Amino acid sequence: MRYSQGGGLTDAERAVRERVRLQAVACFESGEKNREIAAALRVSERSVERWRRQWRENGHAGVTSKGSPGRPRLSDGQMARLERELERGPLGWTDQRWTLARVKTMIGRLFHVSYTVEGTWRLLRRHGWSWQQPARRAIERDDDAVELWKREVWPRVRASRRRPEPGWCSRTRPASR
Repeated sequence: MRYSQGGGLTDAERAVRERVRLQAVACFESGEKNREIAAALRVSERSVERWRRQWRENGHAGVTSKGSPGRPRLSDGQMARLERELERGPLGWTDQRWTLARVKTMIGRLFHVSYTVEGTWRLLRRHGWSWQQPARRAIERDDDAVELWKREVWPRVRASRRRPEPGWCSRTRPASR
């Protein structure tokens, strides 16, 4: 399984790999050859070569785990600020609704952190937010007019999208030569 499919390492697996690299460093310091180290640790020689180069350039820090390569996370303080902004409402947007794209944009503007729309949804869901719909209907809503439109207008609109009238192409495009 690939990383993009959720097949990354767990913290325990990452710790095991780091212990192997640190064992390799001990072997580097005692002067062993790459082939011997690779055989003893049951890893490839190329990995040992890469670890030795990182160790030479950066010391022990070069071979220690860099942590999860996962998505950027907001700190508790940043998440609290995001929640305050969400509770204020989508000021400045024409229809006064939060969308995932708008929340993503706001996170980028506030914290200079880039999330995908899906990542934004996961972040919000992880912190107890959910999709919403209006709790009540608009006062101006006329249920009789809505039913009439559904019964009489919608079938015509839907039908015209599926089956164009005969000759519609000749009215919209110039005649071909």
